[in-house]
Amino acid sequence: MKLFNAFRLRIKRLRVRIFLAFILIGIIPGFIITALFMLSYENRAISSDTISLTNQAQLLSSQIITSGYMTDTSVVSVNTQMNALGNIYSGRIMVINPSMTVIKDTYSMYDGRTIVWRNAIDSALGNITSDYDADSHCLTVTVPIRNTADDGASVQGVLLMTRQTDTLDQNIRYFQSVAIIFMIVIMIVAVVLGVILSGRYVSPIRHVSGGIAKVASGGESELFVDDFPETVELSRHFNEYAANLKKIDDSRQEFVSNVSHELKTPLTSMKVLADSLNTMENVPNDMYKEFMEDITAEIDRETDIINDLLALVRMDRAKAKLSVSLVNINELIEMIMKRLRPIAEKNEIELVMESFRPINAEIDETKFSLAVSNLIENGIKYNNPGGYVHVSLNADHQYFYLRIEDNGMGIPEDSIDSIFDRFYRADKSHSREINGNGLGLAITKEAILMHHGEIKVSSTLDIGTTFDVRIPLNYIEKEGVSQ
Repeated sequence: MKLFNAFRLRIKRLRVRIFLAFILIGIIPGFIITALFMLSYENRAISSDTISLTNQAQLLSSQIITSGYMTDTSVVSVNTQMNALGNIYSGRIMVINPSMTVIKDTYSMYDGRTIVWRNAIDSALGNITSDYDADSHCLTVTVPIRNTADDGASVQGVLLMTRQTDTLDQNIRYFQSVAIIFMIVIMIVAVVLGVILSGRYVSPIRHVSGGIAKVASGGESELFVDDFPETVELSRHFNEYAANLKKIDDSRQEFVSNVSHELKTPLTSMKVLADSLNTMENVPNDMYKEFMEDITAEIDRETDIINDLLALVRMDRAKAKLSVSLVNINELIEMIMKRLRPIAEKNEIELVMESFRPINAEIDETKFSLAVSNLIENGIKYNNPGGYVHVSLNADHQYFYLRIEDNGMGIPEDSIDSIFDRFYRADKSHSREINGNGLGLAITKEAILMHHGEIKVSSTLDIGTTFDVRIPLNYIEKEGVSQ
């Protein structure tokens, strides 16, 4: 229940994040667009005013030259034109001679003074300049006054014109107020869309959460939410996961049941034998000895089961580690076969080893020996008198390969996929006679997987079985894999 509550809390947080994302998506681009528009408008307006003022200054400079104003500033037509332009542009006009002395100022403040402003000097050299002062909202243009009658069009002076940009500032303030209203509208729309769409996008996840809760409580057997293709896919994966969990739970219950049964059977046999001895008077020594031998055999069987279970538990531990060392595989296999040879001879089974090259590999000698012993011992036990178990060993530059082949009873085709399951036996009645408990191959597979290897089996009933094992020569600890 805590898991589902945490999941619902995450859904709420996701909805809030989607809501905030929509607001930010609406507001941030709005601010950027508004700022870019205002900057673009201001630059274009200043550029347009500069071109207009420059053209007007050039026309006036031509009129100054043709009227002889540079030598006589009393020309009425030029003075009238300058006063009119000054009133139109809310600015001032100054005429400067080549020695940088102001000969006419419409404000009558700089008449007769020398001006050393950089832009005026540049225009005296023949350049057109412009300057915009954002603090005083003033645009200034300087143009050279040229005598076009001369071949070289010599500079006879400088004309300086200024223009107040109050209208531009008023327009900018107007657009700023419009932009504020625009941003408020965008924010309201973003909030509304954020509420609607966040609910829309989170709704399928809420449906998934509710469906999971129903499946967990047993109200439904499967989850199916078809709002979007993604939720259909999520439902499918969840159902697969739930089916795997059920399979694992069934396997766990079966395992517990099998363990209980396997452990109980020897105890029951021992109790029956012991009760028989206790209820009989004057038990003959031969019978007493026979019963005690049976009890000892059952104790050994119980011990084998417990040892195998302990081996599985050790391999199942998340923190289980391999004690890896460089081992001569040829010598290790020969030692295992030497230990099992008496059992093979007792069962009239020929034990043969074929090695193609010397092999050294990094393995856990104890776990690997247990796996190989189980495979060879199975080949001996589930065989017929006069049969054989053939062990071959080979390697390449990356792996070594172990093949264990026998001509024994074989495994039914419908059982091959299950032989590595714990307590599974293809033929339970026959396995009982051979004293099998169905744990050997499970232990074998676990040990091989811990070495990052793999095992494959092929078998034909009444013809024989072949196990192929492949293990890396160099053990590399894999991240995220329990060792």
